[in-house]
Amino acid sequence: MAGDTISRLLETLTRGEKLGLVRGAADPAGTATGYVAGIERLGIPPLRLVDGPLGVRIPDESATAFPAPIAVASTFDPTAAYRKGAAMAREAAAHGQDVLLAPGLNLIRIPHCGRNFEYYSEDPILTGSIAASAVEGIQSEEVLATPKHYVANNQETDRVTVSADSSERTLRERYLPGFHDAIDAGAGAIMTAYNRVNGTHMSEHRELVTGVLKEEWGFDGVVMSDWYGTESTVAAANAGLDLEMPGIEPDEQIGGAADEETADQTTDFGALAGGMPDPENVGQFDQALSEAIDSGAVLESRLDEMVRRVLGAIERLDRLDGDRPVGELDTPDHRTLAEELAARGTVVLENDGVLPLAAETEIAVIGPNVHEATLGGGGSSETTPFVTTSTAAGLRDRADGAVTVCRGHPEIEDLSFFDVIAGESTGRTDENKIETEFDSAADAAAGAEVAIVVVRDRATEAKDRESLALPGEQDGLVEAVAAANDRTVVVIQSSGPVETPWRDSVAAVVEAWYPGQADGAALASVLYGDIDASGRLPVTFAPAAAYPASSPEQYPGVAGRASYSEGVFVGYHHFDASGTDPTYPFGHGCSYATFAYRDLTVTDEGAVELTVENTGDRDGREVVQAYVCPPESDIERPERELGGFAAVDVAGGASERVRIDLDDRAFSYYDDGWVLESGEYTVEVGRSARDCLRSVSLTR
Repeated sequence: MAGDTISRLLETLTRGEKLGLVRGAADPAGTATGYVAGIERLGIPPLRLVDGPLGVRIPDESATAFPAPIAVASTFDPTAAYRKGAAMAREAAAHGQDVLLAPGLNLIRIPHCGRNFEYYSEDPILTGSIAASAVEGIQSEEVLATPKHYVANNQETDRVTVSADSSERTLRERYLPGFHDAIDAGAGAIMTAYNRVNGTHMSEHRELVTGVLKEEWGFDGVVMSDWYGTESTVAAANAGLDLEMPGIEPDEQIGGAADEETADQTTDFGALAGGMPDPENVGQFDQALSEAIDSGAVLESRLDEMVRRVLGAIERLDRLDGDRPVGELDTPDHRTLAEELAARGTVVLENDGVLPLAAETEIAVIGPNVHEATLGGGGSSETTPFVTTSTAAGLRDRADGAVTVCRGHPEIEDLSFFDVIAGESTGRTDENKIETEFDSAADAAAGAEVAIVVVRDRATEAKDRESLALPGEQDGLVEAVAAANDRTVVVIQSSGPVETPWRDSVAAVVEAWYPGQADGAALASVLYGDIDASGRLPVTFAPAAAYPASSPEQYPGVAGRASYSEGVFVGYHHFDASGTDPTYPFGHGCSYATFAYRDLTVTDEGAVELTVENTGDRDGREVVQAYVCPPESDIERPERELGGFAAVDVAGGASERVRIDLDDRAFSYYDDGWVLESGEYTVEVGRSARDCLRSVSLTR
């Protein structure tokens, strides 16, 4: 569909038909998360939208369950995000879907946020790089990407009402860059957030939607609301919102009327207070929009622009000719990729020489959920895989030595907002069983050479974690096992940072995030050293009170307003400024291989180059991180900013020359425009934000 064709269609479409293209409708096939009905008489096909940050989510259908996005970011490898994006798009196409509601890329401001597992990082440069590659991967397979949730959706508590009160500098330097990079990568759609920013709902925020997104960044795709997140007709249309989603009430969504039980669970949102939108908030872009046009409150040309953008999305997908990509579903390559990404994203936080395990090592595998794979958190990202490998099964399959399996603690139930709405899944542990379970775990640990304790958190969309402590009595389980075996390895499966009060009592700590369907196989490949331990933390681990947004005014907010008064000092920037030592710093991760850095230089183009030498016999993968430290300034600036990074494979005894291009934003601050201060900058190159190995001066 060329631009001429879109113009002709706009002249032909009736107003009713135009209104049908700017709001969702019921999907007759019952598979789409969102559905825009086509116009049969004009040959305009429907547009099907589907959830997908962790994998394609369709009720009663299956798809590959990939590791959580935070695990993909832990690879510090944009190609990993590209490959995952392309694979998810192929699966979306195989299910007949056109638009993938991914990637999620809100900055991790609050460690408690219930959706942190769907996001990438606390750092905007890492977030933007991974997000851009995810977008490119998705759209390489003739499916549109939808970066979300634009912008400052950094908590689930009161997410539909809270106002993120932020300075423009903070928005520009922290919360907008990831979206800018995703748009630069060519994203065809974008989803607005539920929350308000500085008092205005994002679906009505003309300054950020039309001003920044469309006019300043040149975004020519579709701006859609989050589900039931179109708060008004006139304000939303005039702000630049193009598509109301889902446009219909819950009982109309899945192929028509839902059964009574499903309808009750879907519409009773009171249990989550401000975490869920009003499901009756529909029809803003239906008759109400027509009346607003008639009254002059919304211009007819605005409706035409909305329709033009939707038609442009269809044209970009080349769907008018009736051809659709066939896609691929649950292929061997997708299964292999899911395992590889989960393994590469696993972070060894500490290792006192117990890892990697020898194949013949006798192990005890202990944990409340080791008999199942940890697929993800709850909510719209839930995926149903064709196959899974439980934690215990993966380790048992890899081991040559004896393997004892013991829960050691009552099962930690999954948490989903669907369950919360229905009043299910309390997650409470049976305290009467705890002592007996601990005794069994200690006995199993004492009889093994190495004890592997697998612990987990519980997270879901629409609800933040109440604490960074592990739920139940899992800390006690770790302590009981460590007392019985001084070669204890703790594996954490979590949505984000957790507190680790027992870390000094164990031999190794491993963060596996939500690994997806290949859980056990991926973990085994890391613990047994089939691949190098190369994951690095995209977020800082610290006690809850040490994070920047620690006052009630900052989080969860007071009187409906969350003050972003910490400004640009989010994540490691805060820990640097406050002089606080985190438990595990941003960028941290242990390798099995050993590396040395030498010959750091600055190129004529302003990049840095260095030689990375593998000083041992073991092949390995190193993640080289470059941080930019500004000159003295009258402007309050972070001590260091991540400027770039590179993941490089280096054979044992070999060396590789590595180039890292530095993002201009790491040298700049925002003051009614990006300002580059002249002066001498220091570029620190190392293995984390707190582990500088080499530095070099650079004049800008």
